[in-house]
Amino acid sequence: MASKILIIGAGGQIGSELTAALRAKHGVSNVITSDINDQNQEMVQSGPFEVVDAKDYDAIKACIDKYDIDTVYLMAALLSARGEKYPEKAWNLNTESLFHVLNLAKAGVIKQIFWPSSIAVFGPSTPKTNTPQHTVCEPTTVYGITKQVGERWCQYYHDQYGVDVRSIRYPGIISHKTMPGGGTTDYAVEIYHKAITERAYTSFLSEDTMLPMMFMDDAIKATIQIMEAPAASIKERSSYNLAALSFNPKDIYESIKKHIPDFKISYAPDFRQSIADSWPSSIDDSVAREDWAWQHDYDLEATTEEMLKHLSLKYGVEVV
Repeated sequence: MASKILIIGAGGQIGSELTAALRAKHGVSNVITSDINDQNQEMVQSGPFEVVDAKDYDAIKACIDKYDIDTVYLMAALLSARGEKYPEKAWNLNTESLFHVLNLAKAGVIKQIFWPSSIAVFGPSTPKTNTPQHTVCEPTTVYGITKQVGERWCQYYHDQYGVDVRSIRYPGIISHKTMPGGGTTDYAVEIYHKAITERAYTSFLSEDTMLPMMFMDDAIKATIQIMEAPAASIKERSSYNLAALSFNPKDIYESIKKHIPDFKISYAPDFRQSIADSWPSSIDDSVAREDWAWQHDYDLEATTEEMLKHLSLKYGVEVV
């Protein structure tokens, strides 16, 4: 019998592309999507869909029972920048939803969970360069606090109840298919859109703000890969460091300028600068590479080429 998958928060930046990848792999009818509302009609029409509030245990369980779900990808979350504006809302969504799926797994209702963590678990006291798998985690954002707490609960539920929960700490994600969702690393997506449509961009981070980043295809690849790995090879049940590349706004500007010579950039750091300054500039993900053979495919130049190729088609504008 084919595995039945539920993606909670499937309408988000990662969830929407994860949906397409999992449906291509497992079949449309075996991947059920859900979100807080049905506004994303493309998703609603593309396969089985349910309106589910991730904070509602009964709604989640009803959906799991209806479709005989055994695997849940919990992608619902309020991200870093939006979380600072709505801290209590971020705490409630990000923690309650995790407890619900952990408890469903503890009760034997589901067999496996994917829950995303983030580089936001790190803080100013964390080593900024090649941040190790095990290090000081003193986050300064509500989002980071929820992810740090979530990691500890994932480890606890695995150790105490044998819950098969798996997690990776996502860096900034770059995608041409979905718009940014309220994160501090969103500049690395916005900049490509503005380069094509306006030939100019004002960055909300300073030019030398180095952050870990990843092209969406690599993020999806890692997510599916860790879930398919043998349980014995998943030795970190809190969350794995994950990395591909690190760059700053000046680096990405220069990468784009090779293709759009008249592209201009300016800098006007806002409240997101202090968030970015609290995060690592590069990540050591050697543990993930050793435990479940993680490898990334895209460097900055390949990422820029993919972004400009697809966005130029989207906007009907030629680039070099």
